[in-house]
Amino acid sequence: MSLKIRGSAKARDQPSCNGFFCRMVCLPKCIFGGFSRVMGRRNQYQPSELQLQHPQLLHPPVVPEDWAFLVSFEQQYGTTHPFFYACSFMQALKIAEDEHKLMFMYLHSPEHPFTPSFCSRTLSSELVVQFLDANFVCWGAIADRGEGLQMAATLQPASFPFCAVIAPAAGNNIAVLQQMEGPIDPAELVEILQRTMEEQGSAFGTTVRGREEEHMRGTIKEEERIKVRAKEQEKLRADRQLREEQDAAYFVALQRDQEKENLRNARAQKPIEASNQTNYQNPRQMHREKQLGKPRQSSSVGEAQYKETITQGKDTQILIRFPGGERREHNFSCTDKILSIYRYIDSLGLPGIANYRLISSFPRRVYSFDQMGMTLKDAGLHPRASLFVELL
Repeated sequence: MSLKIRGSAKARDQPSCNGFFCRMVCLPKCIFGGFSRVMGRRNQYQPSELQLQHPQLLHPPVVPEDWAFLVSFEQQYGTTHPFFYACSFMQALKIAEDEHKLMFMYLHSPEHPFTPSFCSRTLSSELVVQFLDANFVCWGAIADRGEGLQMAATLQPASFPFCAVIAPAAGNNIAVLQQMEGPIDPAELVEILQRTMEEQGSAFGTTVRGREEEHMRGTIKEEERIKVRAKEQEKLRADRQLREEQDAAYFVALQRDQEKENLRNARAQKPIEASNQTNYQNPRQMHREKQLGKPRQSSSVGEAQYKETITQGKDTQILIRFPGGERREHNFSCTDKILSIYRYIDSLGLPGIANYRLISSFPRRVYSFDQMGMTLKDAGLHPRASLFVELL
């Protein structure tokens, strides 16, 4: 048998790639540029119903370049053969890359004496057909025309039939992982292809899948970034909504407190007005009571309480509301400073009340560090006021 195998047997004399034997081949521009041809051209040459009824009319007189090999092969050896893609070399290589497979290339020399036995016994073998269809993307061409002639000139086979296992490489290069020259029986061909896949297919599979995996990783990272941004935006919306709800509840509570304060002031004003009316007497009535010897009351109950408050020096009433709903009321002097209110709140020792500020409503005003030295009267809190404790 005159089979010649160029592959692992010559690994010492050939360059290596990823620790395995490979022969890097630079494709000519005429082949590399053929990638831009449209693969859909194959659909233009589907047989018509008349051609199916008359097999002698199956193929048109002018056969396109991509179909020349299949037409020649099937006319001589029938339709039992591996699935050869009727397209350009670069298109078949791209299909192999997309399917994460290696390419099986066959250069067909119709006039060579070894060709008939190889095609009828090996390529038409059911074992070879099933193995190649399952594991490889197959591409064939006639060795003395078109791309077949260009590939023969590039790879320079010493004999025919010529088969090679091809993998894509960087730039306009290809990696020839294995090549076989001369006749070979089906079992031996499958064994060589199986060994090539096991020894070198995994290394070049990483190269074939590299760009797609990198694209997938980029897509996953982008999806993760989108999810993170969505979560951040959702958190911002939730925080904004919570703050708006808290502000609305706060202003409602302040309004209720102001209404209660106004009602309390109105109720306290009525006894004072009644007392003033009772205590007012014209001079004639006063003279009459003096002549009759009746004692005159000096003040009403409200007036006595007011004088008692003035005597004690606590003439400013402050209602303090806390975030938890608790309220405290305390009397201060109008000459006391805002700092006195802070000291009073700190003396209560309420849990969670540490960093805060005081806010009045209607009109809204903040009493913080800058207003500590201001008196209650100057701050507009005399004689009565309602303050809210806002945590920081």
